[in-house]
Amino acid sequence: MTLTERDGAAGARGAPDGLYGILAGFAGRAAATTGIGKDPVNLPMIRHWCEAIGDAHPAYRGPDAVAPPTMLQAWTMGGLSGHTDRSSAHEELFALLDGAGYTSVVATDCEQEYLRPLRPGDEITFDTVIESVSELKTTKLGTGHFVTTRTDVRAGGELAGTHRFRILKYAPAARRPKPAAPETADTKPAARPVRRPRPVINRDNAGFWEGVAAHRLLVQRCGDCATLRFPWLPGCADCGSREWDTVEASGAGTVFSYVVMHHPSFPAFTASDDPAAAGGPYAVGLIELAEGVRMISNVVGVPYDKVRIGMPVRLEFLRADEELELPVFRAEGED
Repeated sequence: MTLTERDGAAGARGAPDGLYGILAGFAGRAAATTGIGKDPVNLPMIRHWCEAIGDAHPAYRGPDAVAPPTMLQAWTMGGLSGHTDRSSAHEELFALLDGAGYTSVVATDCEQEYLRPLRPGDEITFDTVIESVSELKTTKLGTGHFVTTRTDVRAGGELAGTHRFRILKYAPAARRPKPAAPETADTKPAARPVRRPRPVINRDNAGFWEGVAAHRLLVQRCGDCATLRFPWLPGCADCGSREWDTVEASGAGTVFSYVVMHHPSFPAFTASDDPAAAGGPYAVGLIELAEGVRMISNVVGVPYDKVRIGMPVRLEFLRADEELELPVFRAEGED
């Protein structure tokens, strides 16, 4: 879920007992001063990042490699042991919010600005400041305050980029039980079928979903360098070309990685050939297609605890309801 100070906010309310005046006083206070990155920029971390993301751009390997710009925050993270050179301002602010009942937290968004590329061997330092604390906001999650921090990342003393990170510290909204009204044969409403959540379809991916409706799994191909790409994008990440056509995937693939999802029973999943039908755990796989691109989808036809990395799978189309079909992957050899 993504929230901002305006999205989903019903407006600001005055904080009790002048709390907001105290919270606002944290704006501008340092959370870390001249923090030191635990590792210099290095090729192994760049390689692991690119393999996890699936980014094979040649700029990120070889003797003249640079780090992917979106790795900016990675070089400042403290790992499991954390940082020991942080100021107390951040902890003091969170203690005040926790004490006022805003005990839950959700990350809402981040912004990054890149000023120069980072290269292997660069020694990283950074300064973090509490940039702002919002007035009291009401969201669907609950009421609380948005806290924005800004980290300036330097390499060899030169500013390389800026990372803004925003979270919401909130008190969860109470769920109001619906009063039970007596029902009769005349007043009982007809049950409405619960439908699967709809995919977001826009001008960039509409062609993909048109292919799915025709039982075709279409992969974009750059019109200039012929690089295949998935998910669908308006331009090529390798050469920048906006020209493209499509190739139809064969449907063969393997499980490159997967996670097991746990969630309560949901009616929309109870009438389908889906491992989630009973509301229990199910596997979501990162499928590497025979064509070399990867996509995320359900692994069906096998218990979630039997899914394995490297397992061969085959594309099929799951009829979710009268209007929606979805591409899923059935474990090979499973009925």
